[in-house]
Amino acid sequence: MSAEAADRVAAVTSSRPSTPLQTSWFEFLLDGSLLEKHLERSHPDPAAVQLIIQFLEQASKPSVNEQNQVQPPADNRRNRTLKLLALKVAAYMKWDLDALEKGLTIPVLNMLLNELLCVSKVPPGVKHVDLDLSTLPPTTAMAVKLSCNVLEGALQLKKDFYVHTLRTLDLLAADAAANGETESSTAGLRISADELHCQVHYDVGCIFFQQGCTDQPAYQKARDHFRQTKELLKKCCPGITTVFLKYLYIFQLDSTVHVHLDEKRLAGYWNACKALTQDCDSDSQTTPYDQINSLIRAHSYQAVIEAFIKDNVSRVLPNNFRRSVLREFLYKVQLGESGLDEVCHKLCVCNAVRDALEGEVLSVCFQQLLLKPSRRTVDFILEVCTLSLEKDRPSETSRKHMANFMKTLCESLEELPLLFVVSSHKLFMELLKEEERKVLMEQMRKRSATINLSAKPLPSFYDIPASASVNIGQLEQQLILLLEPRRIRQILIELHGMAERPYWRVNSKWEVPPDYINVILSIKDNLTKDLVYILMAKGLHCISIKDFAHARQLFSACLELVTEFSPKLRQIMLNEMLLLEVRAHETMAAEGSKERPPPDLVSRVRGYLEMRIHDLPLRQVVGEECVAFMLNWRENDYLTLQVPPSLVMNNPYIKLGQLLASTCKELPGPKECRRTAKELWDVVVQICSVSIQHKRNNDGRVGLIKHRESSMGILHRYAANMPTTSSDFIDDIVNEVTAEHLSIWPSTLPTIQAVDVEAVAVTVKELVSCALTLNPNNQSWLITQADIYFVTNQYSAALNLYLQAGAVSSDFFTKAVPPDVYTDQVLKRMIKCCSMMNCHTQVAVLCQFLREVDYMTAFKALQEQNSHDAMDSFYDYIWDVTILEYLTHIHHKRGETEKRQIAVKAIGQAELNTSNPEEVLQLAAQKRKKRFLQAMAKLYF
Repeated sequence: MSAEAADRVAAVTSSRPSTPLQTSWFEFLLDGSLLEKHLERSHPDPAAVQLIIQFLEQASKPSVNEQNQVQPPADNRRNRTLKLLALKVAAYMKWDLDALEKGLTIPVLNMLLNELLCVSKVPPGVKHVDLDLSTLPPTTAMAVKLSCNVLEGALQLKKDFYVHTLRTLDLLAADAAANGETESSTAGLRISADELHCQVHYDVGCIFFQQGCTDQPAYQKARDHFRQTKELLKKCCPGITTVFLKYLYIFQLDSTVHVHLDEKRLAGYWNACKALTQDCDSDSQTTPYDQINSLIRAHSYQAVIEAFIKDNVSRVLPNNFRRSVLREFLYKVQLGESGLDEVCHKLCVCNAVRDALEGEVLSVCFQQLLLKPSRRTVDFILEVCTLSLEKDRPSETSRKHMANFMKTLCESLEELPLLFVVSSHKLFMELLKEEERKVLMEQMRKRSATINLSAKPLPSFYDIPASASVNIGQLEQQLILLLEPRRIRQILIELHGMAERPYWRVNSKWEVPPDYINVILSIKDNLTKDLVYILMAKGLHCISIKDFAHARQLFSACLELVTEFSPKLRQIMLNEMLLLEVRAHETMAAEGSKERPPPDLVSRVRGYLEMRIHDLPLRQVVGEECVAFMLNWRENDYLTLQVPPSLVMNNPYIKLGQLLASTCKELPGPKECRRTAKELWDVVVQICSVSIQHKRNNDGRVGLIKHRESSMGILHRYAANMPTTSSDFIDDIVNEVTAEHLSIWPSTLPTIQAVDVEAVAVTVKELVSCALTLNPNNQSWLITQADIYFVTNQYSAALNLYLQAGAVSSDFFTKAVPPDVYTDQVLKRMIKCCSMMNCHTQVAVLCQFLREVDYMTAFKALQEQNSHDAMDSFYDYIWDVTILEYLTHIHHKRGETEKRQIAVKAIGQAELNTSNPEEVLQLAAQKRKKRFLQAMAKLYF
């Protein structure tokens, strides 16, 4: 390079803005002053929370000894310094727990807080609840406030507290704690007792409030703590309205106030506690919440509706409160309370109008109401709309939102008389402009030929002449809408005659796979390039919406076009047409067709799997779906015996498919299939392992697992249509989930630490969901899906599926549920589901279903007074006399005469007489079982 050229390069390089390099974590170890300088920058890179993650990850890295054994992290100076640096970053952030919780994972945050306890000299091996906080140094006492009991103990202390700062942590690093300076009142950040108590009362109140759903007296405790919070908040922050933070979130607004609370959230908790404890006299002021709750308690339901309509104008009540009121009424209807259906409908309308005025999406409840509305309902909707707009001068936004609501209402109504009621209403005429009304009426005319309007119908885009006189915008609009290949080609010719530009960009929703972009865009002729791109994009869209007829037309035209000039594009189109036919056939199978695929299609799939063409872009999904196709149509012999060995070695989809096919083929004999199942197990463990790097084996071949995402996707496609394959993979991955064919799998997992448990859970859940869409009546899969919901604490969904499994195996409980479906394990899980939802009477009834009646659980459940089910309405389903006798005793003890009489009446039924023959007693039990399960199905389906 000449000197002049070098000067030019240097000038260009120096003119470009330089990007500062990111500071590496180890640089902070080398320079003790670097951390504070870095954090004080306007946009530090890495950010504070990222630094904490890096420091703690490096400090907790395990080591490997000479025997290649993993050892715990060493306790050396480097790691101790890294942990201290993490604490210093948190101290610089003023221990902002909100920011820390958002930026750190739970394990990293837990590690950080544990390090805080260590440096704060918390005595090891002692439970925090056993510590006497009054004897601890201020910074130590502040560090241990992590549990409810400790927090309640902290409320007894009257002294000020201190939290670690950068300075105190520096002193710890310098081992200067001997003089007590790190624990003195001058070293840390001072938090006054009132400020701490204010925050602690709030946090403890929140804890008790969450416990209230299972322990009613907890609401009383929560209310007392929130009252103390309000009083202390006024004392600490007189006249200040601020944002609330957690008790360890230290935010220095000025020199004295370090703690702030969200007054709106506090007010919400306070109002909720007053309503739940029926304490309306604890405040001198009556809030709108109190007024609504009082009206509900007084059964003044019309007044509640009127209050909701007025609130549509004032918008004082939050939407979530209004929805909770509607849910409460719907729950009462579900329990059988009569006369509330109309109230629910009117409240639903009021909430829908409020949502519309705020531009929110209309609720499903309201949309269901519009499916078959009465004239009375439509009149009420229009009345609420009229009353919900400001009387004097509605805002432009309110008018616009209400106009949109009126349009939605017209579009949702099917009956012509109701449409005319809306379209002739005064509010409709005022809010919609004449042009909008015309367009809407035209849409209504098209929906029903019985409407006789004088408006001339709009011309179809097919009627627009394709000539140079038509503007480009009209032609582009046609190009977007058309699916006829010859017409698309004609319009593109005309467009290119008007202006030369890339028309494949006209619609941003036209997409072709990234693998093919470069091949298509390398076509030199612009017209041909546009035509190939658009035909392929439209064809792919048609496949996605299952319009296979148009997809075939578009792909055939594209194949005919590219065959003339590009062998590579020709093969690409052949591959895509193969995928089209595979998906079309699988869609027919999913819709109930039993027809096997034609031999030609099977042969083409084999040809694709064995195809090896140099420099041809292959879409991953085509290979996945071809192997899934072979599995779903039981082409196991090809996958296990006929597929070339080289193909198995080099194609991960074929390898995984072969293992699946072999395992399914050998399933009848457990001993024979365990070897293949073990290989399949090992592959799936690899797929679900944390490390997903592309590795090569010792012989240079590419390893099986290239991308975990693609391998998991193929599992989803493979197993979907095969009952046997699905049952294989719906496996006992966690001990809590039951499934078929458990005996063929290994009983232990040697490398459990390497397995991504979350990935396993997601895969199994998706796999079962997919299988159930194809065979929703498979009782084994329903039980497995229920188990998955059960172990993830989704008890309502789990109970729904357990009941579905029972229903499909007993003709909706007209017969006895087979004992291999409702095993004792399943019944105990159903019992726990009901218990966790506070449906204690249902628990007692289900305890009878066990092979040995669980009296202890039944009696404990019946002792609960806070039951969310219909209680005595379930007594008719109890056939065990011992449980009924216990019910009479407990109601007598409580003085509940009416409920005792119901239990006594149930005992007195002749068919439950213990002197009856065993057949009579069994018949009585079976009859009650069926009726109870049918009642449960009505509740939970």
